[in-house]
Amino acid sequence: MESRSYHDPHSMKESAVLDVKPLRSLAPMFPAPLGQKSTFCPPNAPPFVCVTPLGSFATDSAYPPGFCPFFSSIGSPQDLNQIPVEHPSYVDEENGFPRASGGTTPPTFNKEAVIIDSSGKAASRSSNYRTFPADSSASEGSKRKKNKSRRSLADSTLLPSSHDSRESVEVVLSTFDALRRRLMQIDEAKRLRPDLKAGSIMMSNDLRANKEKRIGPVPGVDVGDIFYFRIEMCLVGLHSQSISGIDYKTISFVDQEDPVAVGIVSAGVYGNEEDSEDTLIYTGQGSSNNNDQKLERGNLALEKSLHRANDIRVIRSAKDPSINNGKIYVYDGVYKIHESWVEKGKTGFNTFKYKFLRQPGQPDGIAVWKRIEKWKENPSSRGNMVLSHDLSSGIENKPVCLVNEVDYEKGPSYFTYSTTVGYPRSISSVKPLQSCMCTSACLPGDANCSCLRQNGGFLPYSSNGILVSRKPLVYECPPSCQCSINCRNRVTQVGLHLHFEVFKTRDCGWGLRCWDAIRAGTFICEYTGEIIDGIRSINFDEETDYVFQPMYSDPDFKWNYVPELLEETSSVDLSETPKLLSFVINSKNKGNIARFMNHSCSPNVFWQPVLHDHGDDRYPHIMFFAIKHIPPMTELTFDYGRRPAEMGNHMNPQREKKCLCGSVKCRGFFI
Repeated sequence: MESRSYHDPHSMKESAVLDVKPLRSLAPMFPAPLGQKSTFCPPNAPPFVCVTPLGSFATDSAYPPGFCPFFSSIGSPQDLNQIPVEHPSYVDEENGFPRASGGTTPPTFNKEAVIIDSSGKAASRSSNYRTFPADSSASEGSKRKKNKSRRSLADSTLLPSSHDSRESVEVVLSTFDALRRRLMQIDEAKRLRPDLKAGSIMMSNDLRANKEKRIGPVPGVDVGDIFYFRIEMCLVGLHSQSISGIDYKTISFVDQEDPVAVGIVSAGVYGNEEDSEDTLIYTGQGSSNNNDQKLERGNLALEKSLHRANDIRVIRSAKDPSINNGKIYVYDGVYKIHESWVEKGKTGFNTFKYKFLRQPGQPDGIAVWKRIEKWKENPSSRGNMVLSHDLSSGIENKPVCLVNEVDYEKGPSYFTYSTTVGYPRSISSVKPLQSCMCTSACLPGDANCSCLRQNGGFLPYSSNGILVSRKPLVYECPPSCQCSINCRNRVTQVGLHLHFEVFKTRDCGWGLRCWDAIRAGTFICEYTGEIIDGIRSINFDEETDYVFQPMYSDPDFKWNYVPELLEETSSVDLSETPKLLSFVINSKNKGNIARFMNHSCSPNVFWQPVLHDHGDDRYPHIMFFAIKHIPPMTELTFDYGRRPAEMGNHMNPQREKKCLCGSVKCRGFFI
């Protein structure tokens, strides 16, 4: 039986119990090495397991094994202000056990849990949960979010009404990250975990996808997708464990019930061997510093999966260069366990080892990352397909590679590479932008900073340069500001910091992609070229391939957070759409990498007007930012726009081109 119900006299409601069974009833699948005592089920093993709203665990452990604190295995949302004692600052991230050296004092416990004996009855109550740091208003707000009006957000406002699983996953991730960015902006001084708080709000409003655990691929999640927070994987149903590396569920087979693994996270913590693209040697869970690992919980599920031969999702990890000790999680597809064994670890105690083999016929995941590492070490390793190692001829901070893997074309038509914009008149005659008197950098909450006041009282970027919200106009520090070039309000002025590649596409000419993973809100590049007043000045023939037209932006595109989720008043200015701009930028003869970005009706990049070197808001800089997390080697596209409704059928039909983006939302044409 996969679940049982019990009556909680304190809450006067029915709750769910998962995997309630005596640990001694679990038979080991293989013996300990010869001459050694079995490490499984010691004589003093507990006769019961502890079941809480967040998962079940043996009561002989002061710290429960890693499980998702955000929702239980059966999928009921939980209040994330209450999380298990495994706080990320002193608990190993992969398997959920306390680190050997942690300087953080464990928080106090105040949440009751029910102890269930082997008969399924409530034996006693325990307190193994603590309150996550949060102000009282946030705690009360999280409670209010559980009423029906809050839950209706998931049904009618945020989640798409279509049955497109990919769209549902992307909406969930976009909503979460927008919320996280906003929380980071308003709570920056408190230095809390905005990802945990955003996850709590998402769960309390039932804003998630793929709520039920499953074996095999997850609808809407593609091989190669990347995640910057483990809660993101929880919200889309890829991996329900926020700390533990092994995700599993109990399945009723013909012969018996067995726990089987559904997914693992290899976060590079326990000495896993990850050098191969298709093979992974995974170390079992449980601290082996002072005792042998035990064949229980996740380890037992992995051993059962070896014999059941079920698919297991594997998430690998890569370094996040933008954050110290940061990780990027990469979904690498489904694997199967080929074999398992026991070997002594560095501390002399037994550890379980599992050999995972990737199933054939899947798109590349971590293999893309490994190829890029080789290219960075030796750019010539790609052979004759590389037409130029730096299209910018040293102008950009990082070289821009030019590649053709499709045909024999030697490159795009000639143009002058330039990182500047040509104005119809000198900007020296334009009124200057208001400057601040900050000595070294603009700081959050500084009431005297004019740059903050122009941006509505908040800095538009996070401390690591991520755009927080899309705005009609962003004001960066002009040259006259006293702050340094490293000020966080000068993000778009310092040039490219990503490694881009111009490549030949199969159907859409030349395109643009990046060797690096790109986080949502990351600055990509500026659209440079010659600014021309009025659209009638353009000869719409072949020049339209290299013309940016801001007057045709998509009015339906929304990127910012949902204020109702934070109970913000309607007085908050969340306007996103820029004002009508009556110029075009022609990059046919002069431009940069932006001229190679193709159109898509489901783009991964958007443009944002920015002022920094002059004060004329009629001619802002056109800066591009990432809509969502973008895996390496993914083509970068933006929406060229649609025909304005007020123009009706009066637009020249030669201006419309057939769209080949292949998106499920494809409109069939673009401007």
